[in-house]
Amino acid sequence: MRAVVQRVTESSVTVDGAVTGSIGKGLMVLIGVEEGDTEKDAAYIAKKVSALRVFDDENGVMNLSVQDIGGEILAVSQFTLLGDVRKGNRPSYFTAAGPEEADALYRKVIALIEENGIHVEEGVFQAEMMVRIHNDGPVTILLESRKLF
Repeated sequence: MRAVVQRVTESSVTVDGAVTGSIGKGLMVLIGVEEGDTEKDAAYIAKKVSALRVFDDENGVMNLSVQDIGGEILAVSQFTLLGDVRKGNRPSYFTAAGPEEADALYRKVIALIEENGIHVEEGVFQAEMMVRIHNDGPVTILLESRKLF
């Protein structure tokens, strides 16, 4: 499972002209589910996202988590995070999980984050979305449950 985590001042997702999720200060999290991922992978991503210390403390040091600052999370499922371009220029998505498996594990990540008391807004699974991201910093962190990077 992969995630791209961005520290934001605000972020939103629009589908067919309607906002489906919107947050203020917090984290924008794009989540890609790979074939073979399990609830263990979902738990790893949820724990890391909840505890990432990417917000400044009173000394201007990135030492606080989204939970510490009372921030929110906007989660969006994004299978293109599994795009493989090592052979050619057109991404191959053969390692991406099928829709049913991906949706279940994406929802598991959200549920586990919410268990930490963090409010989560969402995009719409398998929809064409417009995502507005006001990246703060910019701060962008890549997570991989299989720890490939």
